[in-house]
Amino acid sequence: MNAFDEELSSRLKDIREQGLYRELRRIHSPQSPRIEMDGKPFLNFSSNDYLGLANDPALKEAATEAVRQFGAGAGASRLICGSLEPHHVLEETLAAFKGVEAALSFSSGYAAASGAICALVDSNDVIAVDKLVHACIVDAARLSGAKLRVFGHNNLNDLTKILRWADRRHAAPPFSPTDRRPRTLIVTESIFSMDGDQAPLRELVELKEKFGAWLMLDEAHATGLYGKSRRGLAEDCEVDKRVEIQMGTLGKAFGSAGGYICGSRPLIECLINRARTFIFSTAPVPAAAAAAAAGVRLVESKAGEERRRQLWANVAAVSRHTEGQGSAIIPMMIGDEGKAMQIAASLMSQGVFIPAVRFPTVARGQARLRLTMTAAHNQADIDQLLSGLRSLNLVTKN
Repeated sequence: MNAFDEELSSRLKDIREQGLYRELRRIHSPQSPRIEMDGKPFLNFSSNDYLGLANDPALKEAATEAVRQFGAGAGASRLICGSLEPHHVLEETLAAFKGVEAALSFSSGYAAASGAICALVDSNDVIAVDKLVHACIVDAARLSGAKLRVFGHNNLNDLTKILRWADRRHAAPPFSPTDRRPRTLIVTESIFSMDGDQAPLRELVELKEKFGAWLMLDEAHATGLYGKSRRGLAEDCEVDKRVEIQMGTLGKAFGSAGGYICGSRPLIECLINRARTFIFSTAPVPAAAAAAAAGVRLVESKAGEERRRQLWANVAAVSRHTEGQGSAIIPMMIGDEGKAMQIAASLMSQGVFIPAVRFPTVARGQARLRLTMTAAHNQADIDQLLSGLRSLNLVTKN
């Protein structure tokens, strides 16, 4: 073993000793409530496929037809020759669904966050993020060069202090009069990915407007699940028209892959010209774009509403026995990383798959099982889940 591999092996040893080692699991089946690993069937309660669309025939047919018409790959970035018709159809469909002027799709949610944040703020500006936002937002904030401030989770008093400080900073900037006005960007999630709780959106919007800040809202775990038209929590709270930058992913309720930003047409044109993860990336494959557009159409249809109703019925059936936060994400707090791994292994031995979530995905000592429900689960699945959880004293018996 050479010196390079010796160093990496030493680092891996440290990771193992901390109970944080990870391995890829090969899945031999489509995403669904029942998956196959190593020739064994498991009940899957870990997927973000909330409405059960990842293996839906309509999405598979849309992807297959896109391959027939447009091939397997886009061939270039969108600004060269890779801006294929399926990408434009997806963005038009997304904008109509969200009730905004325009939308722009990216290869992933990570790329959407990084591209948008770095295009909108720089070292002149301040960016304030909730302590529990997704890692892609934290990484993008750091990469942007803006002055980063973190406020306590859903703590509006903490955020107010930051906004007041930012106002003072902006009032006397060390810039010439010809420089643009410094701005403050607030970034948060509507439904938080690890705890499943909600941001106080109405109060947050009032606060950002009071201070003249911009708000970027990640609706990854809310789109398709909340609101009269299933647009997300911002619609449900009746503040969607007051959010400058709406972000989401195409790989959760929409059943495909990718990320998007939507909002005003000037916002999208700015991103087309300045978002480096868009400009310098080969366009997503046409099959993914076409499947996502089919997913959006299904979500906004009557069938989409029926799936949402079924999802919430399933969530209610499990939440009666757990400490759910009113979302499809039900965290089961364990604390110790090693214990969380043992519990996850015990559930796997009973045919129930809920991987342990550990640092750095969550804080040290905050390991948990992240149980997620989908519309595709049935009562027999839920009964088997609860039986497994009861055997480990993780839920009540009533």
